[in-house]
Amino acid sequence: MPPTGHTPAHYGFGVPVSPATALRGLLSRRLVAGRDPVELARELVGAGCLVAFEGGDAALVARARGAGLAGSCELAVPVDRLDAVRGPAEDAGVAIAVTGPPAVVDELAPPGARIVVRADQPGADERCRRLAGRRIRLEAGPGHRAGLGLVRCLNVLMAADGHLGVAVSDPRLVAIAGERAAWNGRPSDSWELVMPYGVLLAEQRRLVAAGSALRVGLAVAP
Repeated sequence: MPPTGHTPAHYGFGVPVSPATALRGLLSRRLVAGRDPVELARELVGAGCLVAFEGGDAALVARARGAGLAGSCELAVPVDRLDAVRGPAEDAGVAIAVTGPPAVVDELAPPGARIVVRADQPGADERCRRLAGRRIRLEAGPGHRAGLGLVRCLNVLMAADGHLGVAVSDPRLVAIAGERAAWNGRPSDSWELVMPYGVLLAEQRRLVAAGSALRVGLAVAP
């Protein structure tokens, strides 16, 4: 079993630093319907977070680039819309995370794109073994059994070399991800946590204050 750490550094979270006042204010409120996603992304990046646009199009990519946010943003796109956004995103320097049916995503996701894997899907751990070394976003899914699947997948992916995003909204799973990262000697820049905006606000503030890489997901209307 992995050793239990007693400091953020043991969990791969870096050395604690003073949290920014901007972050405390920004993450103290929930997402307001109708807020401009690029302006919200600008606030999050200024507060020390990365951003995942959960949806969007080439116009959003262009706006993120124009705002100087491209390098801090990732666009999650269904595989059937990949052709429409791949070129603009690559030109802008915005990373892509590809979602959809596993077999289709694994075949069509371009090199360098992140592949989204649901840990609660059948055969998820075997899929992780096949994809080990690529950029992956591992999503827990709902329920206790999904958490068990996430742990199995973490054991595979944390031991591999590819950059890993771990999408969780359960403090217990956050801690497990940190333990697996520490056990495998993962550098802090080789993986990140992904959480929806407005969820586990105190935990998000703690993670950023501790120097963790945290990507905040922003739902974007289609």
